Amino acid sequence: MSTQTTSSAAPPVQAQRQPGRTLTLAAVLLAVFVVPMSISGTAVALSDIGADTQAGLAPLQWVVNAFNVAFACFTLVWGSIADIVGRVKAFAAGAAVYTVASLASALATNVLWLDGARALAGIGGAAIFSCGAAIIATVFDGPARAKAFALFGTVAGVGVAIGPSLAGALVQGLGWRWVFAVHAVALLLVLLAVPAIAKAMPADGGSGARIDIPGSALFVVAMVLLTTAIVQGSQWGWGSPGVLGLFAGAVVVLAAFAMVENRREHPMLDLSVLRNRRFVGLCMVPVAASFGFVTMLTYLPSYLTAATGRDTGTAGVIMLLLTAPVLICPMLAAKLVTRGVSALTLIYVSLACLVVGDLALTLFSPDVKILVVALPMLVTGAGMGLSAGLVDGQALELIDPAKAGMAAGFLNTLRLGSEAIAVAVYGSVLATVLGTRIQDGIGDYAGAAQADRVADQAAGGDFARATELSGAVDTEGFTHFLAQSYDSAFHTVLWGLAAVCVVLCAVVAVLLRGAATEKAA
Repeated sequence: MSTQTTSSAAPPVQAQRQPGRTLTLAAVLLAVFVVPMSISGTAVALSDIGADTQAGLAPLQWVVNAFNVAFACFTLVWGSIADIVGRVKAFAAGAAVYTVASLASALATNVLWLDGARALAGIGGAAIFSCGAAIIATVFDGPARAKAFALFGTVAGVGVAIGPSLAGALVQGLGWRWVFAVHAVALLLVLLAVPAIAKAMPADGGSGARIDIPGSALFVVAMVLLTTAIVQGSQWGWGSPGVLGLFAGAVVVLAAFAMVENRREHPMLDLSVLRNRRFVGLCMVPVAASFGFVTMLTYLPSYLTAATGRDTGTAGVIMLLLTAPVLICPMLAAKLVTRGVSALTLIYVSLACLVVGDLALTLFSPDVKILVVALPMLVTGAGMGLSAGLVDGQALELIDPAKAGMAAGFLNTLRLGSEAIAVAVYGSVLATVLGTRIQDGIGDYAGAAQADRVADQAAGGDFARATELSGAVDTEGFTHFLAQSYDSAFHTVLWGLAAVCVVLCAVVAVLLRGAATEKAA
């Protein structure tokens, strides 16, 4: 447990006496706000982008996927680089890359150009998250650090929550290019604050070690294979040779990565960190949040519009019940910790909220009153909000400050990677279960030849297109049948999500309890 002793050493305490902490926090939070806002908001602009660039469905989807894949691939790499060259330099480099990529996105003349620019933005975003968290962990300590990480979690939640609304307003008022232009302007402001961040950072010259190029390359290749398999799984089929080949390739490359890292003097990922059970347990908490919360954030709006017949505006207002706790609970958790409440207790409460909330969301039905499901939505949001930011601070406290960048990179790699997995698996399972329901009942309305295509459209919430493809004569009856099938599939998947959350909660509890036992021994 020597890492705990090291993490409470002098540098962070001394850093509190340095000027510019407020500006440093504001700049990091602004950059952190832009990244999740981009992730959740870009999808809103896809239809306008497609119409303007005449793009097909596959390249258009990669406007979003390219960012997510690049982010997942480079988060750990940037964390390691930050520990070597200095966190401020790495953070500034990431912000600069993001700015250039956003400008390139705004000026794109075709969808392939835009896909490349979005991938570049994902690389910059990975640096912002990894290095931003490491900067906060270095500059702040004690209650100030808890508050700073609470703000980190709150701002990230705000970015996710208002991303679609802000992007929609920009697309409607100024055009889709301004979605990316606004990102560039925000990151330019962050770059102007870099000198102040450098002054607030104590001795941020980095370790001077050599960058682990072989390890970085292997890790990026493994993550590209893995994330591409996840992204394409729902399109190609999870059992298709292409997807299985990508998964197999990822496993082989990750094994090679582990062998290389064990022999490196300065590895990109110090595998000894993974022997810290408490750190690994805390890193698993965002994985549970990905399955219990992020999936609902992504797919519940489709249920509200498709199965319950509400318009998009009403669905957006209802979704505030899910997102509002994410804006409030991080600061609430920080205040409770400063008043003596155990951080681990709050983390366990957050995990319990995810399980209970997902189970209670099964109360949803096409004609349910919102007051009935308001509490389950608030509880699910609290499950995300109570741990957002808090888990970052707790995890990084366990690690030697010299490895804070690498640790933050590992944590955020698990966070975003699990979100991609959770969303992709949810969509695939929903389409599969819904397809089964439609196959079983479509004979009463139309022929079964188009059942698979009907199911794909219905899973996306486009009942009008699904009904058109079915060729059903009784369109009203068939639409009602689709709504019932969607509702049934939605509830089946919810039970599965709750089960996954229970398993993940058990894993976290075992890891944290095992760490406590080791500490006592």
